[in-house]
Amino acid sequence: MSIDSTKTYDHKTCDAQIQQWWNETGVYACDTTIANAPVYTVDTPPPTISGSLHIGHVFSYTQTDIIARFMRHSGHSVFYPFGFDDNGLPTERFVEKKHGISGYSMGRAAFIQLCSKESGLVAQEFESLWKRIGISADWTRTYSTISPEVQKISQASFIDLFHKKYIYQKEEPALYCTTCFTSVAQAELDDQEQSSVFYDITFTAEDGSPLTIATTRPELLGSCVAVFYNPDDSRYKHLAKTKALVPVFEYKVPIMADSLVDQEKGTGLVMCCTFGDKNDIAWFKKHNLPYRASIEPDGRWSALTGQLAGLKVTAAREKIIELLKQSNTLVSQRAISHAVNVHERCKKSIEYIILKQWFLKLLEYKQDFLRQAEMIEWYPAYMHTRYRDWVENLQWDWCLSRQRFYGIPFPVWYCSNCNHAKTASLKSLPIDPQQVQPETPCDACGNSTFTPDTDVMDTWNTSSLTPYICADLYEGGIENIFGKAQLPFLPMSMRPQAHDIIRTWAFDTIIKTWMHHNTIPWKSIVISGHVLSTERDKISKSRGNSPMDPEHLLQNYSADAIRYWTASGALGTDIAFSESQIKVGGRLQTKLWNAFKFIKEHCAQAPTEQPAHFDELNQWIIHSASETFTRYQQALQKNEMGAALHTFENFFWNDVCDNYLELVKDQFFHPENYPVDLVNTTRWTLHHVGLRTLQLLAPYMPHITEYIYKDMYATTEMPTIHKTLFSVVQLPFNFPESAHKIQLLIGMIGTIRKLKSEKQLSLKTPLAELIVHASHHTAHTVATEQQKLLAAISHATEIKILSTPLAESNMHAKAGTTAEEKLWFMSIVADIQ
Repeated sequence: MSIDSTKTYDHKTCDAQIQQWWNETGVYACDTTIANAPVYTVDTPPPTISGSLHIGHVFSYTQTDIIARFMRHSGHSVFYPFGFDDNGLPTERFVEKKHGISGYSMGRAAFIQLCSKESGLVAQEFESLWKRIGISADWTRTYSTISPEVQKISQASFIDLFHKKYIYQKEEPALYCTTCFTSVAQAELDDQEQSSVFYDITFTAEDGSPLTIATTRPELLGSCVAVFYNPDDSRYKHLAKTKALVPVFEYKVPIMADSLVDQEKGTGLVMCCTFGDKNDIAWFKKHNLPYRASIEPDGRWSALTGQLAGLKVTAAREKIIELLKQSNTLVSQRAISHAVNVHERCKKSIEYIILKQWFLKLLEYKQDFLRQAEMIEWYPAYMHTRYRDWVENLQWDWCLSRQRFYGIPFPVWYCSNCNHAKTASLKSLPIDPQQVQPETPCDACGNSTFTPDTDVMDTWNTSSLTPYICADLYEGGIENIFGKAQLPFLPMSMRPQAHDIIRTWAFDTIIKTWMHHNTIPWKSIVISGHVLSTERDKISKSRGNSPMDPEHLLQNYSADAIRYWTASGALGTDIAFSESQIKVGGRLQTKLWNAFKFIKEHCAQAPTEQPAHFDELNQWIIHSASETFTRYQQALQKNEMGAALHTFENFFWNDVCDNYLELVKDQFFHPENYPVDLVNTTRWTLHHVGLRTLQLLAPYMPHITEYIYKDMYATTEMPTIHKTLFSVVQLPFNFPESAHKIQLLIGMIGTIRKLKSEKQLSLKTPLAELIVHASHHTAHTVATEQQKLLAAISHATEIKILSTPLAESNMHAKAGTTAEEKLWFMSIVADIQ
């Protein structure tokens, strides 16, 4: 289908043809053989394999694609790989939900196999959708975070950081999700406001006096190991070195002073349970308190809790309240609302239990992490503050261990004799320690029997290594990647991501590249916002609140129209889904198609050589095109894709369509009235401006621009618009005087159009006479020089140009009557400033 053979652009047919051609020709493969072309590398976020993609993904990934396409036009060889994050808890929960099974009941090997199969299928669906949207990634350079190659990199990273003493193992109170059956990191917590109850409970002092303690967690009474008061609280100083009797459970705990107690909260007495919150953990460590575990890893209360044993949290709370009432130790209760830590994945409350786990040191290096971020350009700049706030408020080292199945195993065994931790050799990676034994005896005692580590790594531990995964892809494999003193691939050019994972993906990646190679992971980080549902919530797969899924949208709108909407959002700012904005993109697509139908029709015989001289009208449009490119380029160099698109649209709609095409029509429709050289100059200019227009829009609307380019501009040497260079197409022209004059002419024409419109006349309605009042010298000159054009546009039989002034309020279009017909007369001011 050629542009002149059909009225409209058939996006379903044409987009598919273009996508097939892109795939077959490898248009977007990174070409490092281009002479003097710098390489621009993109650390693309690998989408989580946990269901289907939603419009929020399309929004953020298309913004990244616009930047990548801009950099190609700017002369860079763009390395734009694509990954799929298909290991860890999100994938496990997706598979369990889809098949109605539990990984624990199914068995490790069979569950891992099912997860692998399902994640592979979903990855194929994701890739297909991205291609249909026009994502210009190099689809020959993809990775999976569970693949053997990535497992090798992740395990090698663990071994390197273990030997550098950044990683340690410890039995430690850990944040634990009893719904997902795994420990979690601080970065995986959300604060959620919840309704609760404050219970006033009576403990008994050694002298028999009652001690009232307020708590929201009475079900943890069986874990109480101490009672604390503030040392400055005179009400309780006499209780020092005495003990209190725990109600219901009838055992004694010490009463101690500690400055962490807020004497204004509750009664000023606090019970320390192992564990209800981080203060309990602090007291446990500081005062060397015993550990009484109420909660088992499956979320049920332990045998230690007596009548609560086997119950889960809600039932355990109801039971303990019943028992407190029976023992007359529940004084009162009152409703409250407070913030509770919940797991971001399942939104269930977090508990604390002691587990032997692997940790990455963070707290002692916070200043280093802050310094690293200072060396990165943040877009928008204020997002750097979010990173800084997160680092400054860190309270925990990073727990790397997860008690799940579908993840990357720790390459570690424990000596059955001395419990020494032995890591795998680099040459044996990737490795599953539950499947094989170490190659050599224990380094500490020489024993040859071992127990494998059965945990898997936090999925962020692998995602934080994407710069290394990309380097491995780029080089076709790097042996001992963390053993290299330097890695020229780092830092990468750009990391695109959403603002909600600054605390995880951005932070984790920054610390890993610092620990491994003392460098930053990327030169810049570009932060996108979220797409909001009609309820102003973030659209997400788990919430099921996507108003229109991408597949459905692609049935109704072109990919380019959807991409147009994505560019309307400012960096870092959440945006409401807007179907109306997609329709605006569709109208732009239609206008472009119609404009190029005209351009092709009248530029078939355009000269190939640039004219030696341009008339003022053609000087104006190429001057405007040059100014437009300068503003467009400046905006996109700052990743302000919305501003760049707005600049383009002003030029295309106003200068090209509303004015230039209208002003040159008479040359094409009545060429006999104009010099041949002028018409040929206009044909060359229109053809050239058309190419410039296509190139500027190509990053935003790659399908229709490619289709038109192939129909009108493609050559054997340059068959695709997406590898054309700005330096070749966006030639600089500077004609400010001509631009000023033509703007005056456009003002006159605008006035003519306005007056005709006010009289409800067609723009083609003839004028018997047009009087132009041009008291300003330049305006008078323009009106005189452009009389032929004014006549063609206004359809005026006679034009008079007067130097006498006329008040704007006296401009008019009026009818005069003759015997034959009604004639129209118009007077305008030419030099309105």
